Amino acid sequence: MIDSVVTALRAPDIRRKILFTLGILLIFRILTNVPVPNVNQDQLANLFKSNQLLGLLDLFSGGGLATASIVGMGVNPYINASIIMQLMQGVIPSLMELSREGEYGRNKLNQYTRLLTVPMAFAQGYGFTVLLQNAGVLPAASFFSFQTLSLLLSFTAGTILLMWLGELISERGLGNGISFIIFAGIVGRIPHQAAPIITGPDGILRIIPFVIIAIVVIAGVVWVNEGQRRIPVQYASRVRGRRMYQGQTQYLPLKVTMAGVIPIIFAISILLFPAQIATYFATSTVDWVKTVATWVSTNLSQSNTIVYGSLYFMLVVFFTYFYTAFQFKPDQTADYLRKNGGFIPGIRPGRPTEEFLLRVTNRITLGGALFLGALAVLPLLVAAAIPGTENLRLGGTSMLIVVSVVVETMKQLEAQMLMRHYEGFIR
Repeated sequence: MIDSVVTALRAPDIRRKILFTLGILLIFRILTNVPVPNVNQDQLANLFKSNQLLGLLDLFSGGGLATASIVGMGVNPYINASIIMQLMQGVIPSLMELSREGEYGRNKLNQYTRLLTVPMAFAQGYGFTVLLQNAGVLPAASFFSFQTLSLLLSFTAGTILLMWLGELISERGLGNGISFIIFAGIVGRIPHQAAPIITGPDGILRIIPFVIIAIVVIAGVVWVNEGQRRIPVQYASRVRGRRMYQGQTQYLPLKVTMAGVIPIIFAISILLFPAQIATYFATSTVDWVKTVATWVSTNLSQSNTIVYGSLYFMLVVFFTYFYTAFQFKPDQTADYLRKNGGFIPGIRPGRPTEEFLLRVTNRITLGGALFLGALAVLPLLVAAAIPGTENLRLGGTSMLIVVSVVVETMKQLEAQMLMRHYEGFIR
């Protein structure tokens, strides 16, 4: 891997992409330290100590949430908008047809997602503002006051800015921009969270088992991410024009985790919604509304509760199947094989091939879904087994995102190096 990076830095075009990506990430880290005005830092620190869900969200915002910065919402509104657009594609026929129109359709869907991000960011920013005002972090003010409106505009503008920076990385840099923003947020918080544990009493004894678990988790993530079921596909001899193409055998690779890290990100975003809505009604004058809001806020804002862990696990499993169904369509694959003269040995083309692919996909997705669900709740188990590491959020969720982003980026880097090699060879 190190040799690949060194070789890539010697290529001017790839070096420019790497430096551009690092420059955008540096801007992101600077923005996380630009707070909104009138913040009581002491009350903010106490709020994060009592609300562990905010600590998890702060990990994905790169520390911007803990400092109440203008980018404190991170890219969570964009992720929520992406979830809604994915759901709407399965319900609205016009969006489904648009998703099948290649590059043009993807661009239109991305444009709709960007537009939907604005109201999502505004709503999530309002929830965060109300939470900060109720906790005494910000001075209390009405919704139509200049202070509240300026805060909402600041949080919304920060999210739109991060979304734009992520798209710049995807367009001109290296790798997926949104994933890199989340990656930078996770990595940037590691020193801040690990320092109190290492410098505390028996810090080394507490951190050693954590490092061992981290190494095992990294190995497991790489092993499962690279795992795939290779289905043989036989192509019959065919004639095109005056040329005859001989039959050949290829493989259809089906990954164990086709959805990647998306299910975990989706699950976190979904868990955030009830907790945010509950903050709106926590001070309600209606007793039963206040009771329900307090119960929801208590159980979903503390990541060490059984309710939170169970919901988290089930949502990850559900979204693994859900996103896999969007990524891989057995009917389209079977139709493509039939039109190109391909077939799976022992399986008839058409409907039988579709049913076979669906059956295989469901089986391997079950293993991937359970693995992702176990990774999602791993921080709860580690915190219970190793006292004093509750604040270190580098658990299975964060590890999966970090490792996945690194692996995918290295694959893109090697692909660009291979393409550059071929271009030089052709010249």
